[in-house]
Amino acid sequence: MGKKYRNPPLVEAICEFRLTQNTHWDLMIPGLFYEGVKNEFPYREQRSVQELQLIQGPQGIRQELRVSERALLFSPDRKLVIQLGPHILVVNALKPYPTWEGFKPRIEMAWKKLQEIVDVQGLERIGLRYINRIELPQKEEIRLSDYFDFYPTIGPRLPQIMASFIVGAEFSYEEGRDRCRVQLTPAADSGSGEKSAFILDIDYFLAQPQAVEVSEALQWVEEAHARVKEIFEGCITDKLRELFEEVK
Repeated sequence: MGKKYRNPPLVEAICEFRLTQNTHWDLMIPGLFYEGVKNEFPYREQRSVQELQLIQGPQGIRQELRVSERALLFSPDRKLVIQLGPHILVVNALKPYPTWEGFKPRIEMAWKKLQEIVDVQGLERIGLRYINRIELPQKEEIRLSDYFDFYPTIGPRLPQIMASFIVGAEFSYEEGRDRCRVQLTPAADSGSGEKSAFILDIDYFLAQPQAVEVSEALQWVEEAHARVKEIFEGCITDKLRELFEEVK
């Protein structure tokens, strides 16, 4: 991400396309899609996925839990995954990250293959999300400011030792069309061994439904990747870059 590192912290990259509800969808689509990608994604599974959705109703916004079926298609090493469900396409890359040059062609292939099968009427959402697990040596007391330029600030009248924390922000891009949600939290197993671990979650997404034309979706993804790189580098310090071992 951004610069090249020998020990990159990325554990998962996710690219998501959500189609508008007026896009026709039927039970034949997953099978047809699989036939088109099975040379690269030969292994297929079916799973139920629970999603919490915000629904705008006459009495305001309410939360609704929905269950949908998804076809999961895996590469031979199971490190690349395509998820296909009603009106949604997701491409995942697991650690070790194949670099953007390796991930981007899989996104393009999946998106173009879907368009060969489905007449996509519009895009409700596009998202590009990078989840990083950052491990720090526990040889000394951790000062977050030594490693991060994005961290919680604690006033002098408050206790300075935190058992846990969550810090987050949403940044606006393209006159509000896009947003980038950034969160930093301790990992669930932080401090359990010789290291302290933190999760840096960067999620760049289309905030205004249908504001990007279907024909421009891949260009949006390319631009989103550039933003994610900028955010990632803006969140860390040179001391952390030394741990990642930047490749010159």
